[in-house]
Amino acid sequence: MTVPHPPSRLRRLTDPRSLRWQVAAGVTVAAFLMALGIGVLVHRTTESRSLALARADALHQLDEEEDAQAERDRQPDGADSESGLVVGDKVPDEVHRRLGGAAGPVTWYEVRGTADQAAMWAGTRIDGTVVAVRHDMISDLLNRRALDRHMRYAALATLAVVVPLSALAAELVLRRLRRIAGTAHRIREGDLDARTRTRRRDEIGQISSAVDHMADVLQERLHSEQRFTADVAHELRTPVAGLVTAASLLPESEATDLVRDRVRVLHGLVDDLLEVSRLDAGTERADIQPLPLADLVRECVARTGGDVRLTVVGRPVVRTDPRRLDRILTNLLLNAQRHGEPPVEVEVRGATLAVRDHGPGFPPDLLAHGPQRFRTATPERGRGHGLGLTIAQAQAEVLGARLTLTNTAPRGARAVLELPASSANPGP
Repeated sequence: MTVPHPPSRLRRLTDPRSLRWQVAAGVTVAAFLMALGIGVLVHRTTESRSLALARADALHQLDEEEDAQAERDRQPDGADSESGLVVGDKVPDEVHRRLGGAAGPVTWYEVRGTADQAAMWAGTRIDGTVVAVRHDMISDLLNRRALDRHMRYAALATLAVVVPLSALAAELVLRRLRRIAGTAHRIREGDLDARTRTRRRDEIGQISSAVDHMADVLQERLHSEQRFTADVAHELRTPVAGLVTAASLLPESEATDLVRDRVRVLHGLVDDLLEVSRLDAGTERADIQPLPLADLVRECVARTGGDVRLTVVGRPVVRTDPRRLDRILTNLLLNAQRHGEPPVEVEVRGATLAVRDHGPGFPPDLLAHGPQRFRTATPERGRGHGLGLTIAQAQAEVLGARLTLTNTAPRGARAVLELPASSANPGP
């Protein structure tokens, strides 16, 4: 069964769903909103203060001009002096409008989008005549625009610093999470001794401790199951051997044939359990030797019988354990014949063996999680104790080979055994 590999480093860096970029995006939005809020607040506060000061200056200038005008009116005829008052039609219409319902002086801030059109007007009525003064605010407007521009630059510079720092901070957390995920992946692949072994007491440390505790419990339960399987197989071996002997002594009859068949099935099950217990112990070692692969496959096909179509490309020679390879191929052929439909096709190509039937295919659960002992296939593929593929998978691991189970279109199950490439010799 194939196991998906973890994503590469480049894919992790560029994956937009990564927690790194989610954290960076969140920090970026938060920093942007904070900079925007501060910028708007500073802009409005500065503008309000500037306009308030400008109104005060304009009203003060209007008072001074009124006093100056009164002084000029008291001077003898012919005296002339400059006046800062704007009179009559030269006063903006907005000032006229505001003075219409006002009892005292009014102000109006004039800005038309360009720096040379910014001014604060203060107007009043003198003897029924509308007069006003214009307080220039060009420099004030330029200063406020410069302040806004500098705040934008500061916000961009802050984001340029904050975003990489947030991504780096997220990476420190993600590195620990990836270590936990790597440990879980190793446990999934069968390394029950894998542990995170973290000593920190934060939330990620709690997750690490939970994974380690889960692995401890899983390992203990698996060892208990393996011990139970081994004990049951050893305890049944002697009485089953006695049953085989007793069945051989029964007189020939239809009932005797039925008993012998069931005893033979029970004997095979006990042998499978013993083999599973040895494989679980992890002490099995392959006896590697040169082997003409086509000859072994032909012998195995002839022994299992059935409607089998064999295809051999070349005369490959491999270095492997003949007994274990024969066991794997036998189990694959029996599984195809019992649970699939004929014809069964066997192809030998280099160091690769493929066995295919034309039945309903492997169930989704088996393809997703691999062969599991005492878990039978779907009803349409027949019944069994689930040890055949389990043994084949375990023996393949002992040989350093890879067993892949897939379904083919339109119907059929396909098992591919890939022996180590270093063991292959295509032959003449």
